[in-house]
Amino acid sequence: MVASGREGKSGVFSADLPFKCLLKRSAGPSRSLGRTSLIDFTQNAGAGGREQLSRFAGFGIGLASLFTENVLAHPCIVLRRQCQVNYHARHYHLTPFTVINIMYSFNKTQGPRALWKGMGSTFIVQGVTLGAEGIISEFTPLPREVSHKWNPKHIGEHLLLKSLTYMVAMPFYSASLIETVQSEIIGDNTGILECVKEGIGRVIGMGVPHSKRLLPLLSLIFPTVLHGVLHYVISSIIQKFVLLILKRKTYASHPAESTSPVQSMLDAYFPELIANFAASLCSDVILYPLETVLHRLHIQGTRTIIDNTDLGYEVLPINTQYEGMRDCINTIKQEEGMLGFYKGFGAVIIQYTLHAAVLQITKIIYSTLLQNSV
Repeated sequence: MVASGREGKSGVFSADLPFKCLLKRSAGPSRSLGRTSLIDFTQNAGAGGREQLSRFAGFGIGLASLFTENVLAHPCIVLRRQCQVNYHARHYHLTPFTVINIMYSFNKTQGPRALWKGMGSTFIVQGVTLGAEGIISEFTPLPREVSHKWNPKHIGEHLLLKSLTYMVAMPFYSASLIETVQSEIIGDNTGILECVKEGIGRVIGMGVPHSKRLLPLLSLIFPTVLHGVLHYVISSIIQKFVLLILKRKTYASHPAESTSPVQSMLDAYFPELIANFAASLCSDVILYPLETVLHRLHIQGTRTIIDNTDLGYEVLPINTQYEGMRDCINTIKQEEGMLGFYKGFGAVIIQYTLHAAVLQITKIIYSTLLQNSV
């Protein structure tokens, strides 16, 4: 959420990892590849041609993963959030089968825009998150990266930087959340920069009128930062662990001296993508109940109208009256049961199944291209 994935991703502020991975893969000579075709690459049999093809492949693989996380998966994010904030719902949509059915109903009654609403604002939140982190680290001694020779103080300062970043992006995330769950039926078409306007308005207390049930930003800081930091920590640990296992497995299965050029290129890119995929999946699953609570707190008092996720048509108002994080947890547990924290979980299954399929298809395509070029 409040980034990551990630939003990608799925988590609140988990979006920084995919962008960083893509930037690493696109790094190379300053010469533009814009007009260079695959034919030119494959015809160049020299080492320079293979190196260019390797960089081109890495950029394409990273771009495909990024596109899947932020575009193709967006309908899953929309439905997932609508289910999470819908305390009226009798159907929890814990499996992908009911999620697909309700997606079809929304598309039939409201059109494709109902499933891709708010996508522009999610990119804005990711940009604000990355920009805020860079600016804060530039003007403070807080480190953006944790070195191999880390110590508790260094880690604490790094997590403090993340916490401050999540605090800065929080009002914009609230605005983005509203855009993704607000029903298209009410016909309130917002501009792409509406998220920025609403976020600033939330901070200064101006803009669209809110009800008295709206929780102040100070009350949202703790759950927002808690979710963001936990998502980042869990993702980082799992990513490092999975990457270490994959590298050891790769080295054991085919030592460097016996590795083909094709396998070397694939080994250079896919382990990191797979590790990032596993990290996002695990952190989203582990923190899903906390994310449900967080979304309900952010949406309360904003006069948001959501789609009826039981019927696939009609709309419902959000009229919750939670006093804070603890009250929200206790209320969900009493009125909706423990499974109430997992409303819309079927959308997560679809989201990561789709992502895994795209990664596999991309790997097959680039394996074929690389084999034909060697």
